[in-house]
Amino acid sequence: MVTCSKLLTPLFFALIILLFTTKFSNFFTVETFSSNQESNVLQQSFKPFLKRLNWRYAFIGFKNIEDPYSISPLLLPKSPETRKNRAIHLEANKCFPVVLPHDAITGDNCCPPLQSPFKFKDFKFKDYASSNSPLRVRKPCHLVDQEFIAKLEKGIALMKALPKDDPRSFYQQSKIHCAYCNGAYHQQHPFENLKIDVHDSWFFFPFHRWYLYFFERILGNLIGDPNFAMPFWSWDTIDGMQIPSYFTYHNSSLYHKLRHKNHMPPHIIDLLFFGNENFVSSQKQISFNIATMYKQMVLASTKEIFMGSPLRHGDESNPGIGSVELAPHNTVHTWVGAADTPNREDMGTFYTAARDPIFYPHHSNIDRMWAIWKKLGQGRRDYSDDEDWLDSTFFFYDENVNLVRVKVRDCLDTKKLGYVYQDVDLPWLNFQPSPTRMSKEQRKAKRAKVLSSKRRKHFPLVLDSIKSVIVKRPRKLRSKLEKENEEEVLVIEGIEFGSDQYIKFDVHVNDDEDELSEPDQTEFVGSFVSLHNGHKSRRISTRFKIGMSKVLENLEADEDDDVVVTLVPKAGKGEVIIGNIVIEFVPKY
Repeated sequence: MVTCSKLLTPLFFALIILLFTTKFSNFFTVETFSSNQESNVLQQSFKPFLKRLNWRYAFIGFKNIEDPYSISPLLLPKSPETRKNRAIHLEANKCFPVVLPHDAITGDNCCPPLQSPFKFKDFKFKDYASSNSPLRVRKPCHLVDQEFIAKLEKGIALMKALPKDDPRSFYQQSKIHCAYCNGAYHQQHPFENLKIDVHDSWFFFPFHRWYLYFFERILGNLIGDPNFAMPFWSWDTIDGMQIPSYFTYHNSSLYHKLRHKNHMPPHIIDLLFFGNENFVSSQKQISFNIATMYKQMVLASTKEIFMGSPLRHGDESNPGIGSVELAPHNTVHTWVGAADTPNREDMGTFYTAARDPIFYPHHSNIDRMWAIWKKLGQGRRDYSDDEDWLDSTFFFYDENVNLVRVKVRDCLDTKKLGYVYQDVDLPWLNFQPSPTRMSKEQRKAKRAKVLSSKRRKHFPLVLDSIKSVIVKRPRKLRSKLEKENEEEVLVIEGIEFGSDQYIKFDVHVNDDEDELSEPDQTEFVGSFVSLHNGHKSRRISTRFKIGMSKVLENLEADEDDDVVVTLVPKAGKGEVIIGNIVIEFVPKY
């Protein structure tokens, strides 16, 4: 029989912990909303103590100290605003110099000009869309005619000719990207010390959609064509896998000096590029590119894998990067950026990327990927059920020099914004990577080799060489229905590195470490890529997710208890720390 004292003992401890957390609530508040906040030394020293108390958290609502959304409401800040909505907002009239590398080729002022007195208006569809206006059709760069090219050149030339303090000028438009991607804006009270970076999070797609929307409207207004639509650089199609030739003519406004000299047309783009040339045939490079698109689009079956992780009010930036942002977004930036500038300026780093006119067709195709992904079916959905995402806001100038505050919720439908994309072939859609496919006996031998290897390290591990680890699978031999409802996800978490580093490492599953698979094979499951984007004093901690359900089916490894994950450093060797690798099952619906 359970005695009264046995029942009261855990309740007594729970009461003590509750009183303790109330008294020191500041510690918990910071930990809840900013687990990686490097500026708070007290928080870091307090964290190990919290971890030692894990078993007690059950009494007061903790599920996992590393998960800020599993904490009891008793420990959340008392502000009703914080409890109800954690959308990200910024104050457009509070913009700060950005922190750049010591050898950056530009200044640290990315802030836009502001009117005095400061004023803005909220975006309303009725102000920007007419039911009588035809939908603007964004076309692929390689299929536009000379008349269109002349319009595009004229529009960019007119933007470049505007005074530098005109918010519509090409100069000011390029600075928008620097401001939002390098921390010129900060979060609102009480997290003013947290900088906003729209990359490596769920804001990547909506921010750039809005950015391109207003850029397109400004250009169309300057050339007197309200139906003008930006083209997209279709590097995902075979005919589009090179820089459009009319962007390379020296007498054109589309030309830019700071580009990689060895990557001019007809050089085929490398969608996994990160500094080192891939000396393969054009046909093989095309195969690699198609395989990359298949893995980044088709295998990215959940919103977090594809779009990136949530970033809410009070969170540190860079919570987790989405598949397309990793590659081809980051890799194309690097491939275009000049090899003879300190930080691969201009396209190769975010603070100068938008100075190159090709930035805009590149991001038009990125935006197209979002539109296509939503139509691929099989349970795909974005964060449209999350009010924190929907209510988050950005500021842009329109074609009439009005400062406009926009919400994420208003950019989810391109037709409502007045444009669509021309349909073109998708050679990657039904691509099937070929597995080298180890036999069950070979996989067992590989596992034994990893277990006995002197190179095997425990987490956290420094990625200074090829590292293989065994990752347990919580479930195996799932039914077809289970696979339709949940994606098996490989999570590489606690990826830590300096923001001044170019980082790339490849990820292989059940592969031969001595003869690694190529990008168009199944065992090669993805790459983590990060651009050089800040001062060496800033450390980034993020995570990376890969869909595994189809991969394991193709490898005939569904019945295995674990997988062997091999990490291959390609850039920034020895500069990356990996916190852990786990497998999760994530609902698709």
